[in-house]
Amino acid sequence: MRLLERPLVGLLLKRLQAGHQPVQIVLGPRQVGKTTALEQVAARWKGPSHYATADLPAPPDADWVHAQWLVARQLAKAARQRTLLVLDEIQKIHRWSDVVKGLYDEDKRTRSLVRPVILGSSSLHVERGAKESMAGRYEVLFCPHWTFPECRDAFGWNLEQWLFWGGYPGAAPLVKDPRRWRRFVSDALIEPVLSRDVLQLTPVLKPALLRQLFMLAVHAPAQVLSYNKMLGQLQDAGNTVTLAHYLSLLSSAFLVTGLNLWSGSDVIRQRASSPKLIVWNNALVTSLGGLTFAEAQRQPELWGRLVENAVGAHLLNHGFVQTTGYWQKAHAEVDFVVQGGRRTTAFEVKSGRKAVSAGMEAFRREHGKVRSLVVGTGGIPLAQFFATSPEAWL
Repeated sequence: MRLLERPLVGLLLKRLQAGHQPVQIVLGPRQVGKTTALEQVAARWKGPSHYATADLPAPPDADWVHAQWLVARQLAKAARQRTLLVLDEIQKIHRWSDVVKGLYDEDKRTRSLVRPVILGSSSLHVERGAKESMAGRYEVLFCPHWTFPECRDAFGWNLEQWLFWGGYPGAAPLVKDPRRWRRFVSDALIEPVLSRDVLQLTPVLKPALLRQLFMLAVHAPAQVLSYNKMLGQLQDAGNTVTLAHYLSLLSSAFLVTGLNLWSGSDVIRQRASSPKLIVWNNALVTSLGGLTFAEAQRQPELWGRLVENAVGAHLLNHGFVQTTGYWQKAHAEVDFVVQGGRRTTAFEVKSGRKAVSAGMEAFRREHGKVRSLVVGTGGIPLAQFFATSPEAWL
């Protein structure tokens, strides 16, 4: 494995070195290298830096933010240089945004040399806090799961390995010991997100139901399931509104997103539709599935689901969460429909021999002006698709 520098590093340095900037908020899943990226930024930073994390057994209060900020101010004053301040896992702190707003405004008035960067692994809590208190004072940068080219360059993986093992760099050295790899993903990746980023920070009346919903989703990647069908498969059943809410919590933690039916209008989200479950990283699916890499490859239906799920996750990890849906009418279905500005693009995923899709043909008849693309057999090669930002196809 060689140390890889993600694009986030250069982008952050460029912004922070440009003078007084809005607070830079870096969002992304756990264990994808947000902290490592900031360590790389600090290593190239021409001046003092101060790092502190709120990911502690007992979450600190808002005074902790104030104390860390004062440390950075003292460093800046002593060195008379711009000082990098990194506050990690900020979502743990109640009303953190109110304190950051006051400190940022004070720094702006006094022309302080502190350059703050905030890291978070829960988009729900971080963005909600920022929107409530910090309007006009922040920018959001997303740090996604590792892409196929990144895993290829860092670990020497081919496309099939990336589709199975997913994009968690911390778990990559363990893939030669599948049992150990599965335990690591479960204990060090899945459990901290569910227990700390979701259940600890959000009132959840039925935590067992939320966990069951997650398990159902990872066993049904890229499948459309009605809420009523989900309720029939869950033991601690609630109601459809509760399931929709819990699914949104899982999405905010970058675990599972339920895509909604595309209606053909500008509004892609139809809350009454049956969601298509997309797991943000295939490692979440395969680690809990119990099959080895070789066994999964010998099951065409499962492998096809992994490929389709990876295409959906690729769209989500590049920021197309609110603008991606699927299309279905009678027995015809199109895997993904993405609204990119004024253009709508339909994606059909093919991992087998046949490239012709009855769903795409029906979609073209009903929405003739919409661009349609095949990913996989007979269309864009999978390796090329996963090595390219979705914006290139939109």
